[in-house]
Amino acid sequence: MSVRILALVGSLRAGSHNRQLAEAAAKHAPAGVDIQLFDGLADVPFYNEDIDVEGSVPAGAARLREAAGQADAFLLFSPEYNGTMPAVLKNAIDWLSRPYGAGAISGKPVAVVGTAFGQYGGVWAQDDARKAAGIAGAAVLEDVKLSIPGSVTRFAETHPADDSEVATALTEVVGRLSEQATPAAA
Repeated sequence: MSVRILALVGSLRAGSHNRQLAEAAAKHAPAGVDIQLFDGLADVPFYNEDIDVEGSVPAGAARLREAAGQADAFLLFSPEYNGTMPAVLKNAIDWLSRPYGAGAISGKPVAVVGTAFGQYGGVWAQDDARKAAGIAGAAVLEDVKLSIPGSVTRFAETHPADDSEVATALTEVVGRLSEQATPAAA
């Protein structure tokens, strides 16, 4: 039985290096681990309790919750926007935290990684994502980290999947995350 990891990418940009990093994680996932990239965060409206009503949850949010409900763990990819995580990633965490105490992220292992142009690779944003996921009820792996600086130059001509150092580090992150996950019965 394979471990199902849902990857959420905090950048909506078509050429996003964090998206490419998620693709690399899926490509280099160890045997027995299936990483699914969630496409559709742009379709999830900002969280609002007034629209989070059973039976009429917006379609984009319902798809996110459904995918998350089938996941054994989460791998969040965060760039850094103005010193913190992108709103789209925070919004996904907000939707997955509800209903409070029983959200799709509750109790499930979460690791946060990413890349950014700056010299620290987006560590502030990734720390904020860990904090938000933990408060939302996730079992955050605080010691599983990967922050890759200089994304614009490092990945200018090389996809992260073809960077051996990145591939090795991602495989380790995914392996450690999958060790903490309990595969759901199919």
